[in-house]
Amino acid sequence: MSLSNTALEYFDHNVLRLPGEKRKEYHAQVDNLVSELKKRITDKSKLKVKKVVKAGSFAKYTILRKIDDYPTDVDVVFYITGVEENSKSYEVLCNRIYDLLIEIYPTKKVEDFEIQRRAAKVTFVKSGLEVDVVPVLQHSTLADHGWQYDIQSGARNLTCAPCHIQFIRTRKDKDKHFRTLVRLAKRWKHFHDIPGLKSFHIELILAHLVDTDGAAENIEKRFREFLVYIARTKLGERIDFPENEGKTSVSFSDPVVIIDPASPENNVASRITKDEQEQIAKAAEAAWEVATYASTKNDDDLWKEIFGGRFKTKD
Repeated sequence: MSLSNTALEYFDHNVLRLPGEKRKEYHAQVDNLVSELKKRITDKSKLKVKKVVKAGSFAKYTILRKIDDYPTDVDVVFYITGVEENSKSYEVLCNRIYDLLIEIYPTKKVEDFEIQRRAAKVTFVKSGLEVDVVPVLQHSTLADHGWQYDIQSGARNLTCAPCHIQFIRTRKDKDKHFRTLVRLAKRWKHFHDIPGLKSFHIELILAHLVDTDGAAENIEKRFREFLVYIARTKLGERIDFPENEGKTSVSFSDPVVIIDPASPENNVASRITKDEQEQIAKAAEAAWEVATYASTKNDDDLWKEIFGGRFKTKD
């Protein structure tokens, strides 16, 4: 017998979902960082911070609470003007933000700071929060859009943090179980440490299933459909969204193609390698087999093979 929606919602609400009090703590921590960083970015420079958006899974309410060794992270997007639109200037900006974060938190260890390909990160060990400060060079006519550069490859793409938040809100309005399914899928991904597959990819794959198959009536059934979709297609089928209808279509030669719903010229899965594509598909097939067997046996211990030892459906 398959797990009831009530059982999986219990696991989601009591183990996976970020509690309200923790969310308030993170908001306060991020607000303090934003206030201090805004002042320092613009001080004695031509740079202007036009707006700041809390983004990523935190803003979409698909974030997981801290489980095992996986951190809880918040993306904070700084829309900035006064920077030349090229990868070198963007790299200088990321380094500047990195230095300012160290200046704001002088008592933190050096390993608590990191420069990533498109962001600067600071880790708050006590609260378990990681904050990715993501600069975007604001578009001249589209205020919610901005350019990001990969400081390793030099590639640029147009992004829109508010658009991504609205995209998830729209799918949640179509399917009341959508966010629970995202958190279940993210937990599966984290527990099995599946390479290449990112949280945003999971959100978009599940959104694609909502668009093509409608809202999920049974959470377990849709989770198994999510796994079998990955296993069957090996993510070799291009995924696009209604938000991009009527816009310029671009062809990609990457192994996995998932089009950004806010920018049709951006393949958000471009970094997934052929080897990672195979590993993702194999992991999904293995999980689907376990889930199907667990569903027929009504055995919670089998579900722990997918979600880990903290899986529970009641007190």
